[in-house]
Amino acid sequence: MKYFRFLVFGNAISAYGSYLNMLALNLFAYELTKSALFSGLLLAVRLAAGFLTGFMAGRLVHHRRRKLVMVTAEVSQAVALAVLIAAPSGARKEILYGLAVVTGVGGTISQVFLRAIVPDIVGQDLRARANSLLVTGRSLAMVLGFASAGVVLGWAGYRTAFIVDAASFVVSAAILTALPITGPKTDAQAEEDAPESFVAAQRTAVRFLWAAPVLLPMIAIRAIDGLGSSSHNVALPVYSSMLDPHHPAAFMSGFWVLWAIGNIAFQQFLSRYSRRTGRTFEERAFALGTCLMSAAFILAFCGFPPAVTAVTALVAGAADGFTEVSYISRLQSVPDDRRGYVFGFSATVENLGVGVGMVLTSAALEFLPPLDVVAAAHGTAIVMALAFLARLVRAGRRPDSASLRRSRASAIPPVEEVR
Repeated sequence: MKYFRFLVFGNAISAYGSYLNMLALNLFAYELTKSALFSGLLLAVRLAAGFLTGFMAGRLVHHRRRKLVMVTAEVSQAVALAVLIAAPSGARKEILYGLAVVTGVGGTISQVFLRAIVPDIVGQDLRARANSLLVTGRSLAMVLGFASAGVVLGWAGYRTAFIVDAASFVVSAAILTALPITGPKTDAQAEEDAPESFVAAQRTAVRFLWAAPVLLPMIAIRAIDGLGSSSHNVALPVYSSMLDPHHPAAFMSGFWVLWAIGNIAFQQFLSRYSRRTGRTFEERAFALGTCLMSAAFILAFCGFPPAVTAVTALVAGAADGFTEVSYISRLQSVPDDRRGYVFGFSATVENLGVGVGMVLTSAALEFLPPLDVVAAAHGTAIVMALAFLARLVRAGRRPDSASLRRSRASAIPPVEEVR
């Protein structure tokens, strides 16, 4: 875990740059073109690039020089930002599209690689604790990124914001370079020498997931959860403006701060619990966490008194982090030579859910109130999670062991689920 803490720090620095970059680029694109459509297209391009990258990221995880791939993903984002900074004003509109592609590709590669190699770095027994540390670092980065964006843009301007963004990716790349991240430790290296298309890689992932049926519904629920995430992210500005037209950012910023506090506090508890007991949370915990998280986001739009809404924000943050750790930990328990494919497929499906959610919820908010839109999206996630939980309960046996037996993955022992 000693080296892994440096990896957590580097990932948090990179995440800070990504969140600051998200706000700065959206505002810069709108100011440059005065077109909300252009800003929306940039987001669509970024999501599409991430979606397509998921098809190849799982294959690249098994590359013998995967540290080089991870470093390249970080450096490429810094270089793209440097090109935007140095470009004449007349060429920046076209460069923004290229930057959206680079950030979409680089962000997805970093996410898939980091999730897939955690067990190789810390071991299967410590993966839940490691995932908790990663989620904590990223949550802190999100709060700092969003909170500092207004200060940086207001006092120093877009150029400085982009320089800070680029520097964060360079720092992350430098930390990755210094860490002892090695190539695959399994026979996956032998597979790398065999020619395989991106589509064939996805078929490999689907065949494995079909043989481990517990994983397919989890990934499907995660995709619907992406739709729910899009709904509350798109609806929050609208709802905030309805609550206070003169200060629309007040509710939004307060909600996300409380969300982050709940997330970070629960991650600390989860990390200590895993370290003390050696146990982890997986399938059933994932289903219950999804229900709790989605219900909390729905309640946040119900117009309750501020104290009640504050509690729902804290619960939403805690359940969000809990669900993510449960999900990632379960996928990390698959055999080494298939883990990259599974995470690549998962990233593809998650990006698809977020992208479709952005389109559907944005359109729905034109004629429906925020509560109805959020309730429909997150309600769907709750129904799917409850159906999945009922299936696990009806099975009458430990789902971890069943899925591993069906996938013939006896090399990895089942992890005891916390009850």
